[in-house]
Amino acid sequence: MLDFTHILSHLAELSRIHCLGICAFLVPSNLLATLTTLALVATRKPRQMRLLSAAMATIFAVTMILHVWTWFAVGVVQAPTFILLSLASLCLGLNLLALAFPHNVVLAYRWGRRIWSRHSAISALKSGGY
Repeated sequence: MLDFTHILSHLAELSRIHCLGICAFLVPSNLLATLTTLALVATRKPRQMRLLSAAMATIFAVTMILHVWTWFAVGVVQAPTFILLSLASLCLGLNLLALAFPHNVVLAYRWGRRIWSRHSAISALKSGGY
């Protein structure tokens, strides 16, 4: 019979042994996948593309959360664990927000474009260009 606690303890140990490699992959993947989801929602791409991107980003975020929990399980409570947990939670929240309230993401994107174009016009006038 399968002993799941034995399997989970081996997976947690594997996660802790290869922490540097796991984090080196998960941090940029998490950020890029979340940014991609936000960009797809903001530019009103098809729903299937948005769902696929959000699913990938959610997998990365949940994997990072589980990885950090393996460190909490052995008593490692340091700044990097909290930073990684915060990053994963923020990315997970942004992905869920983008799927649940896409209109708000579109409005934020439009607001950012408006601010950026104003800033660009002002800096162009100051430099004497245009």
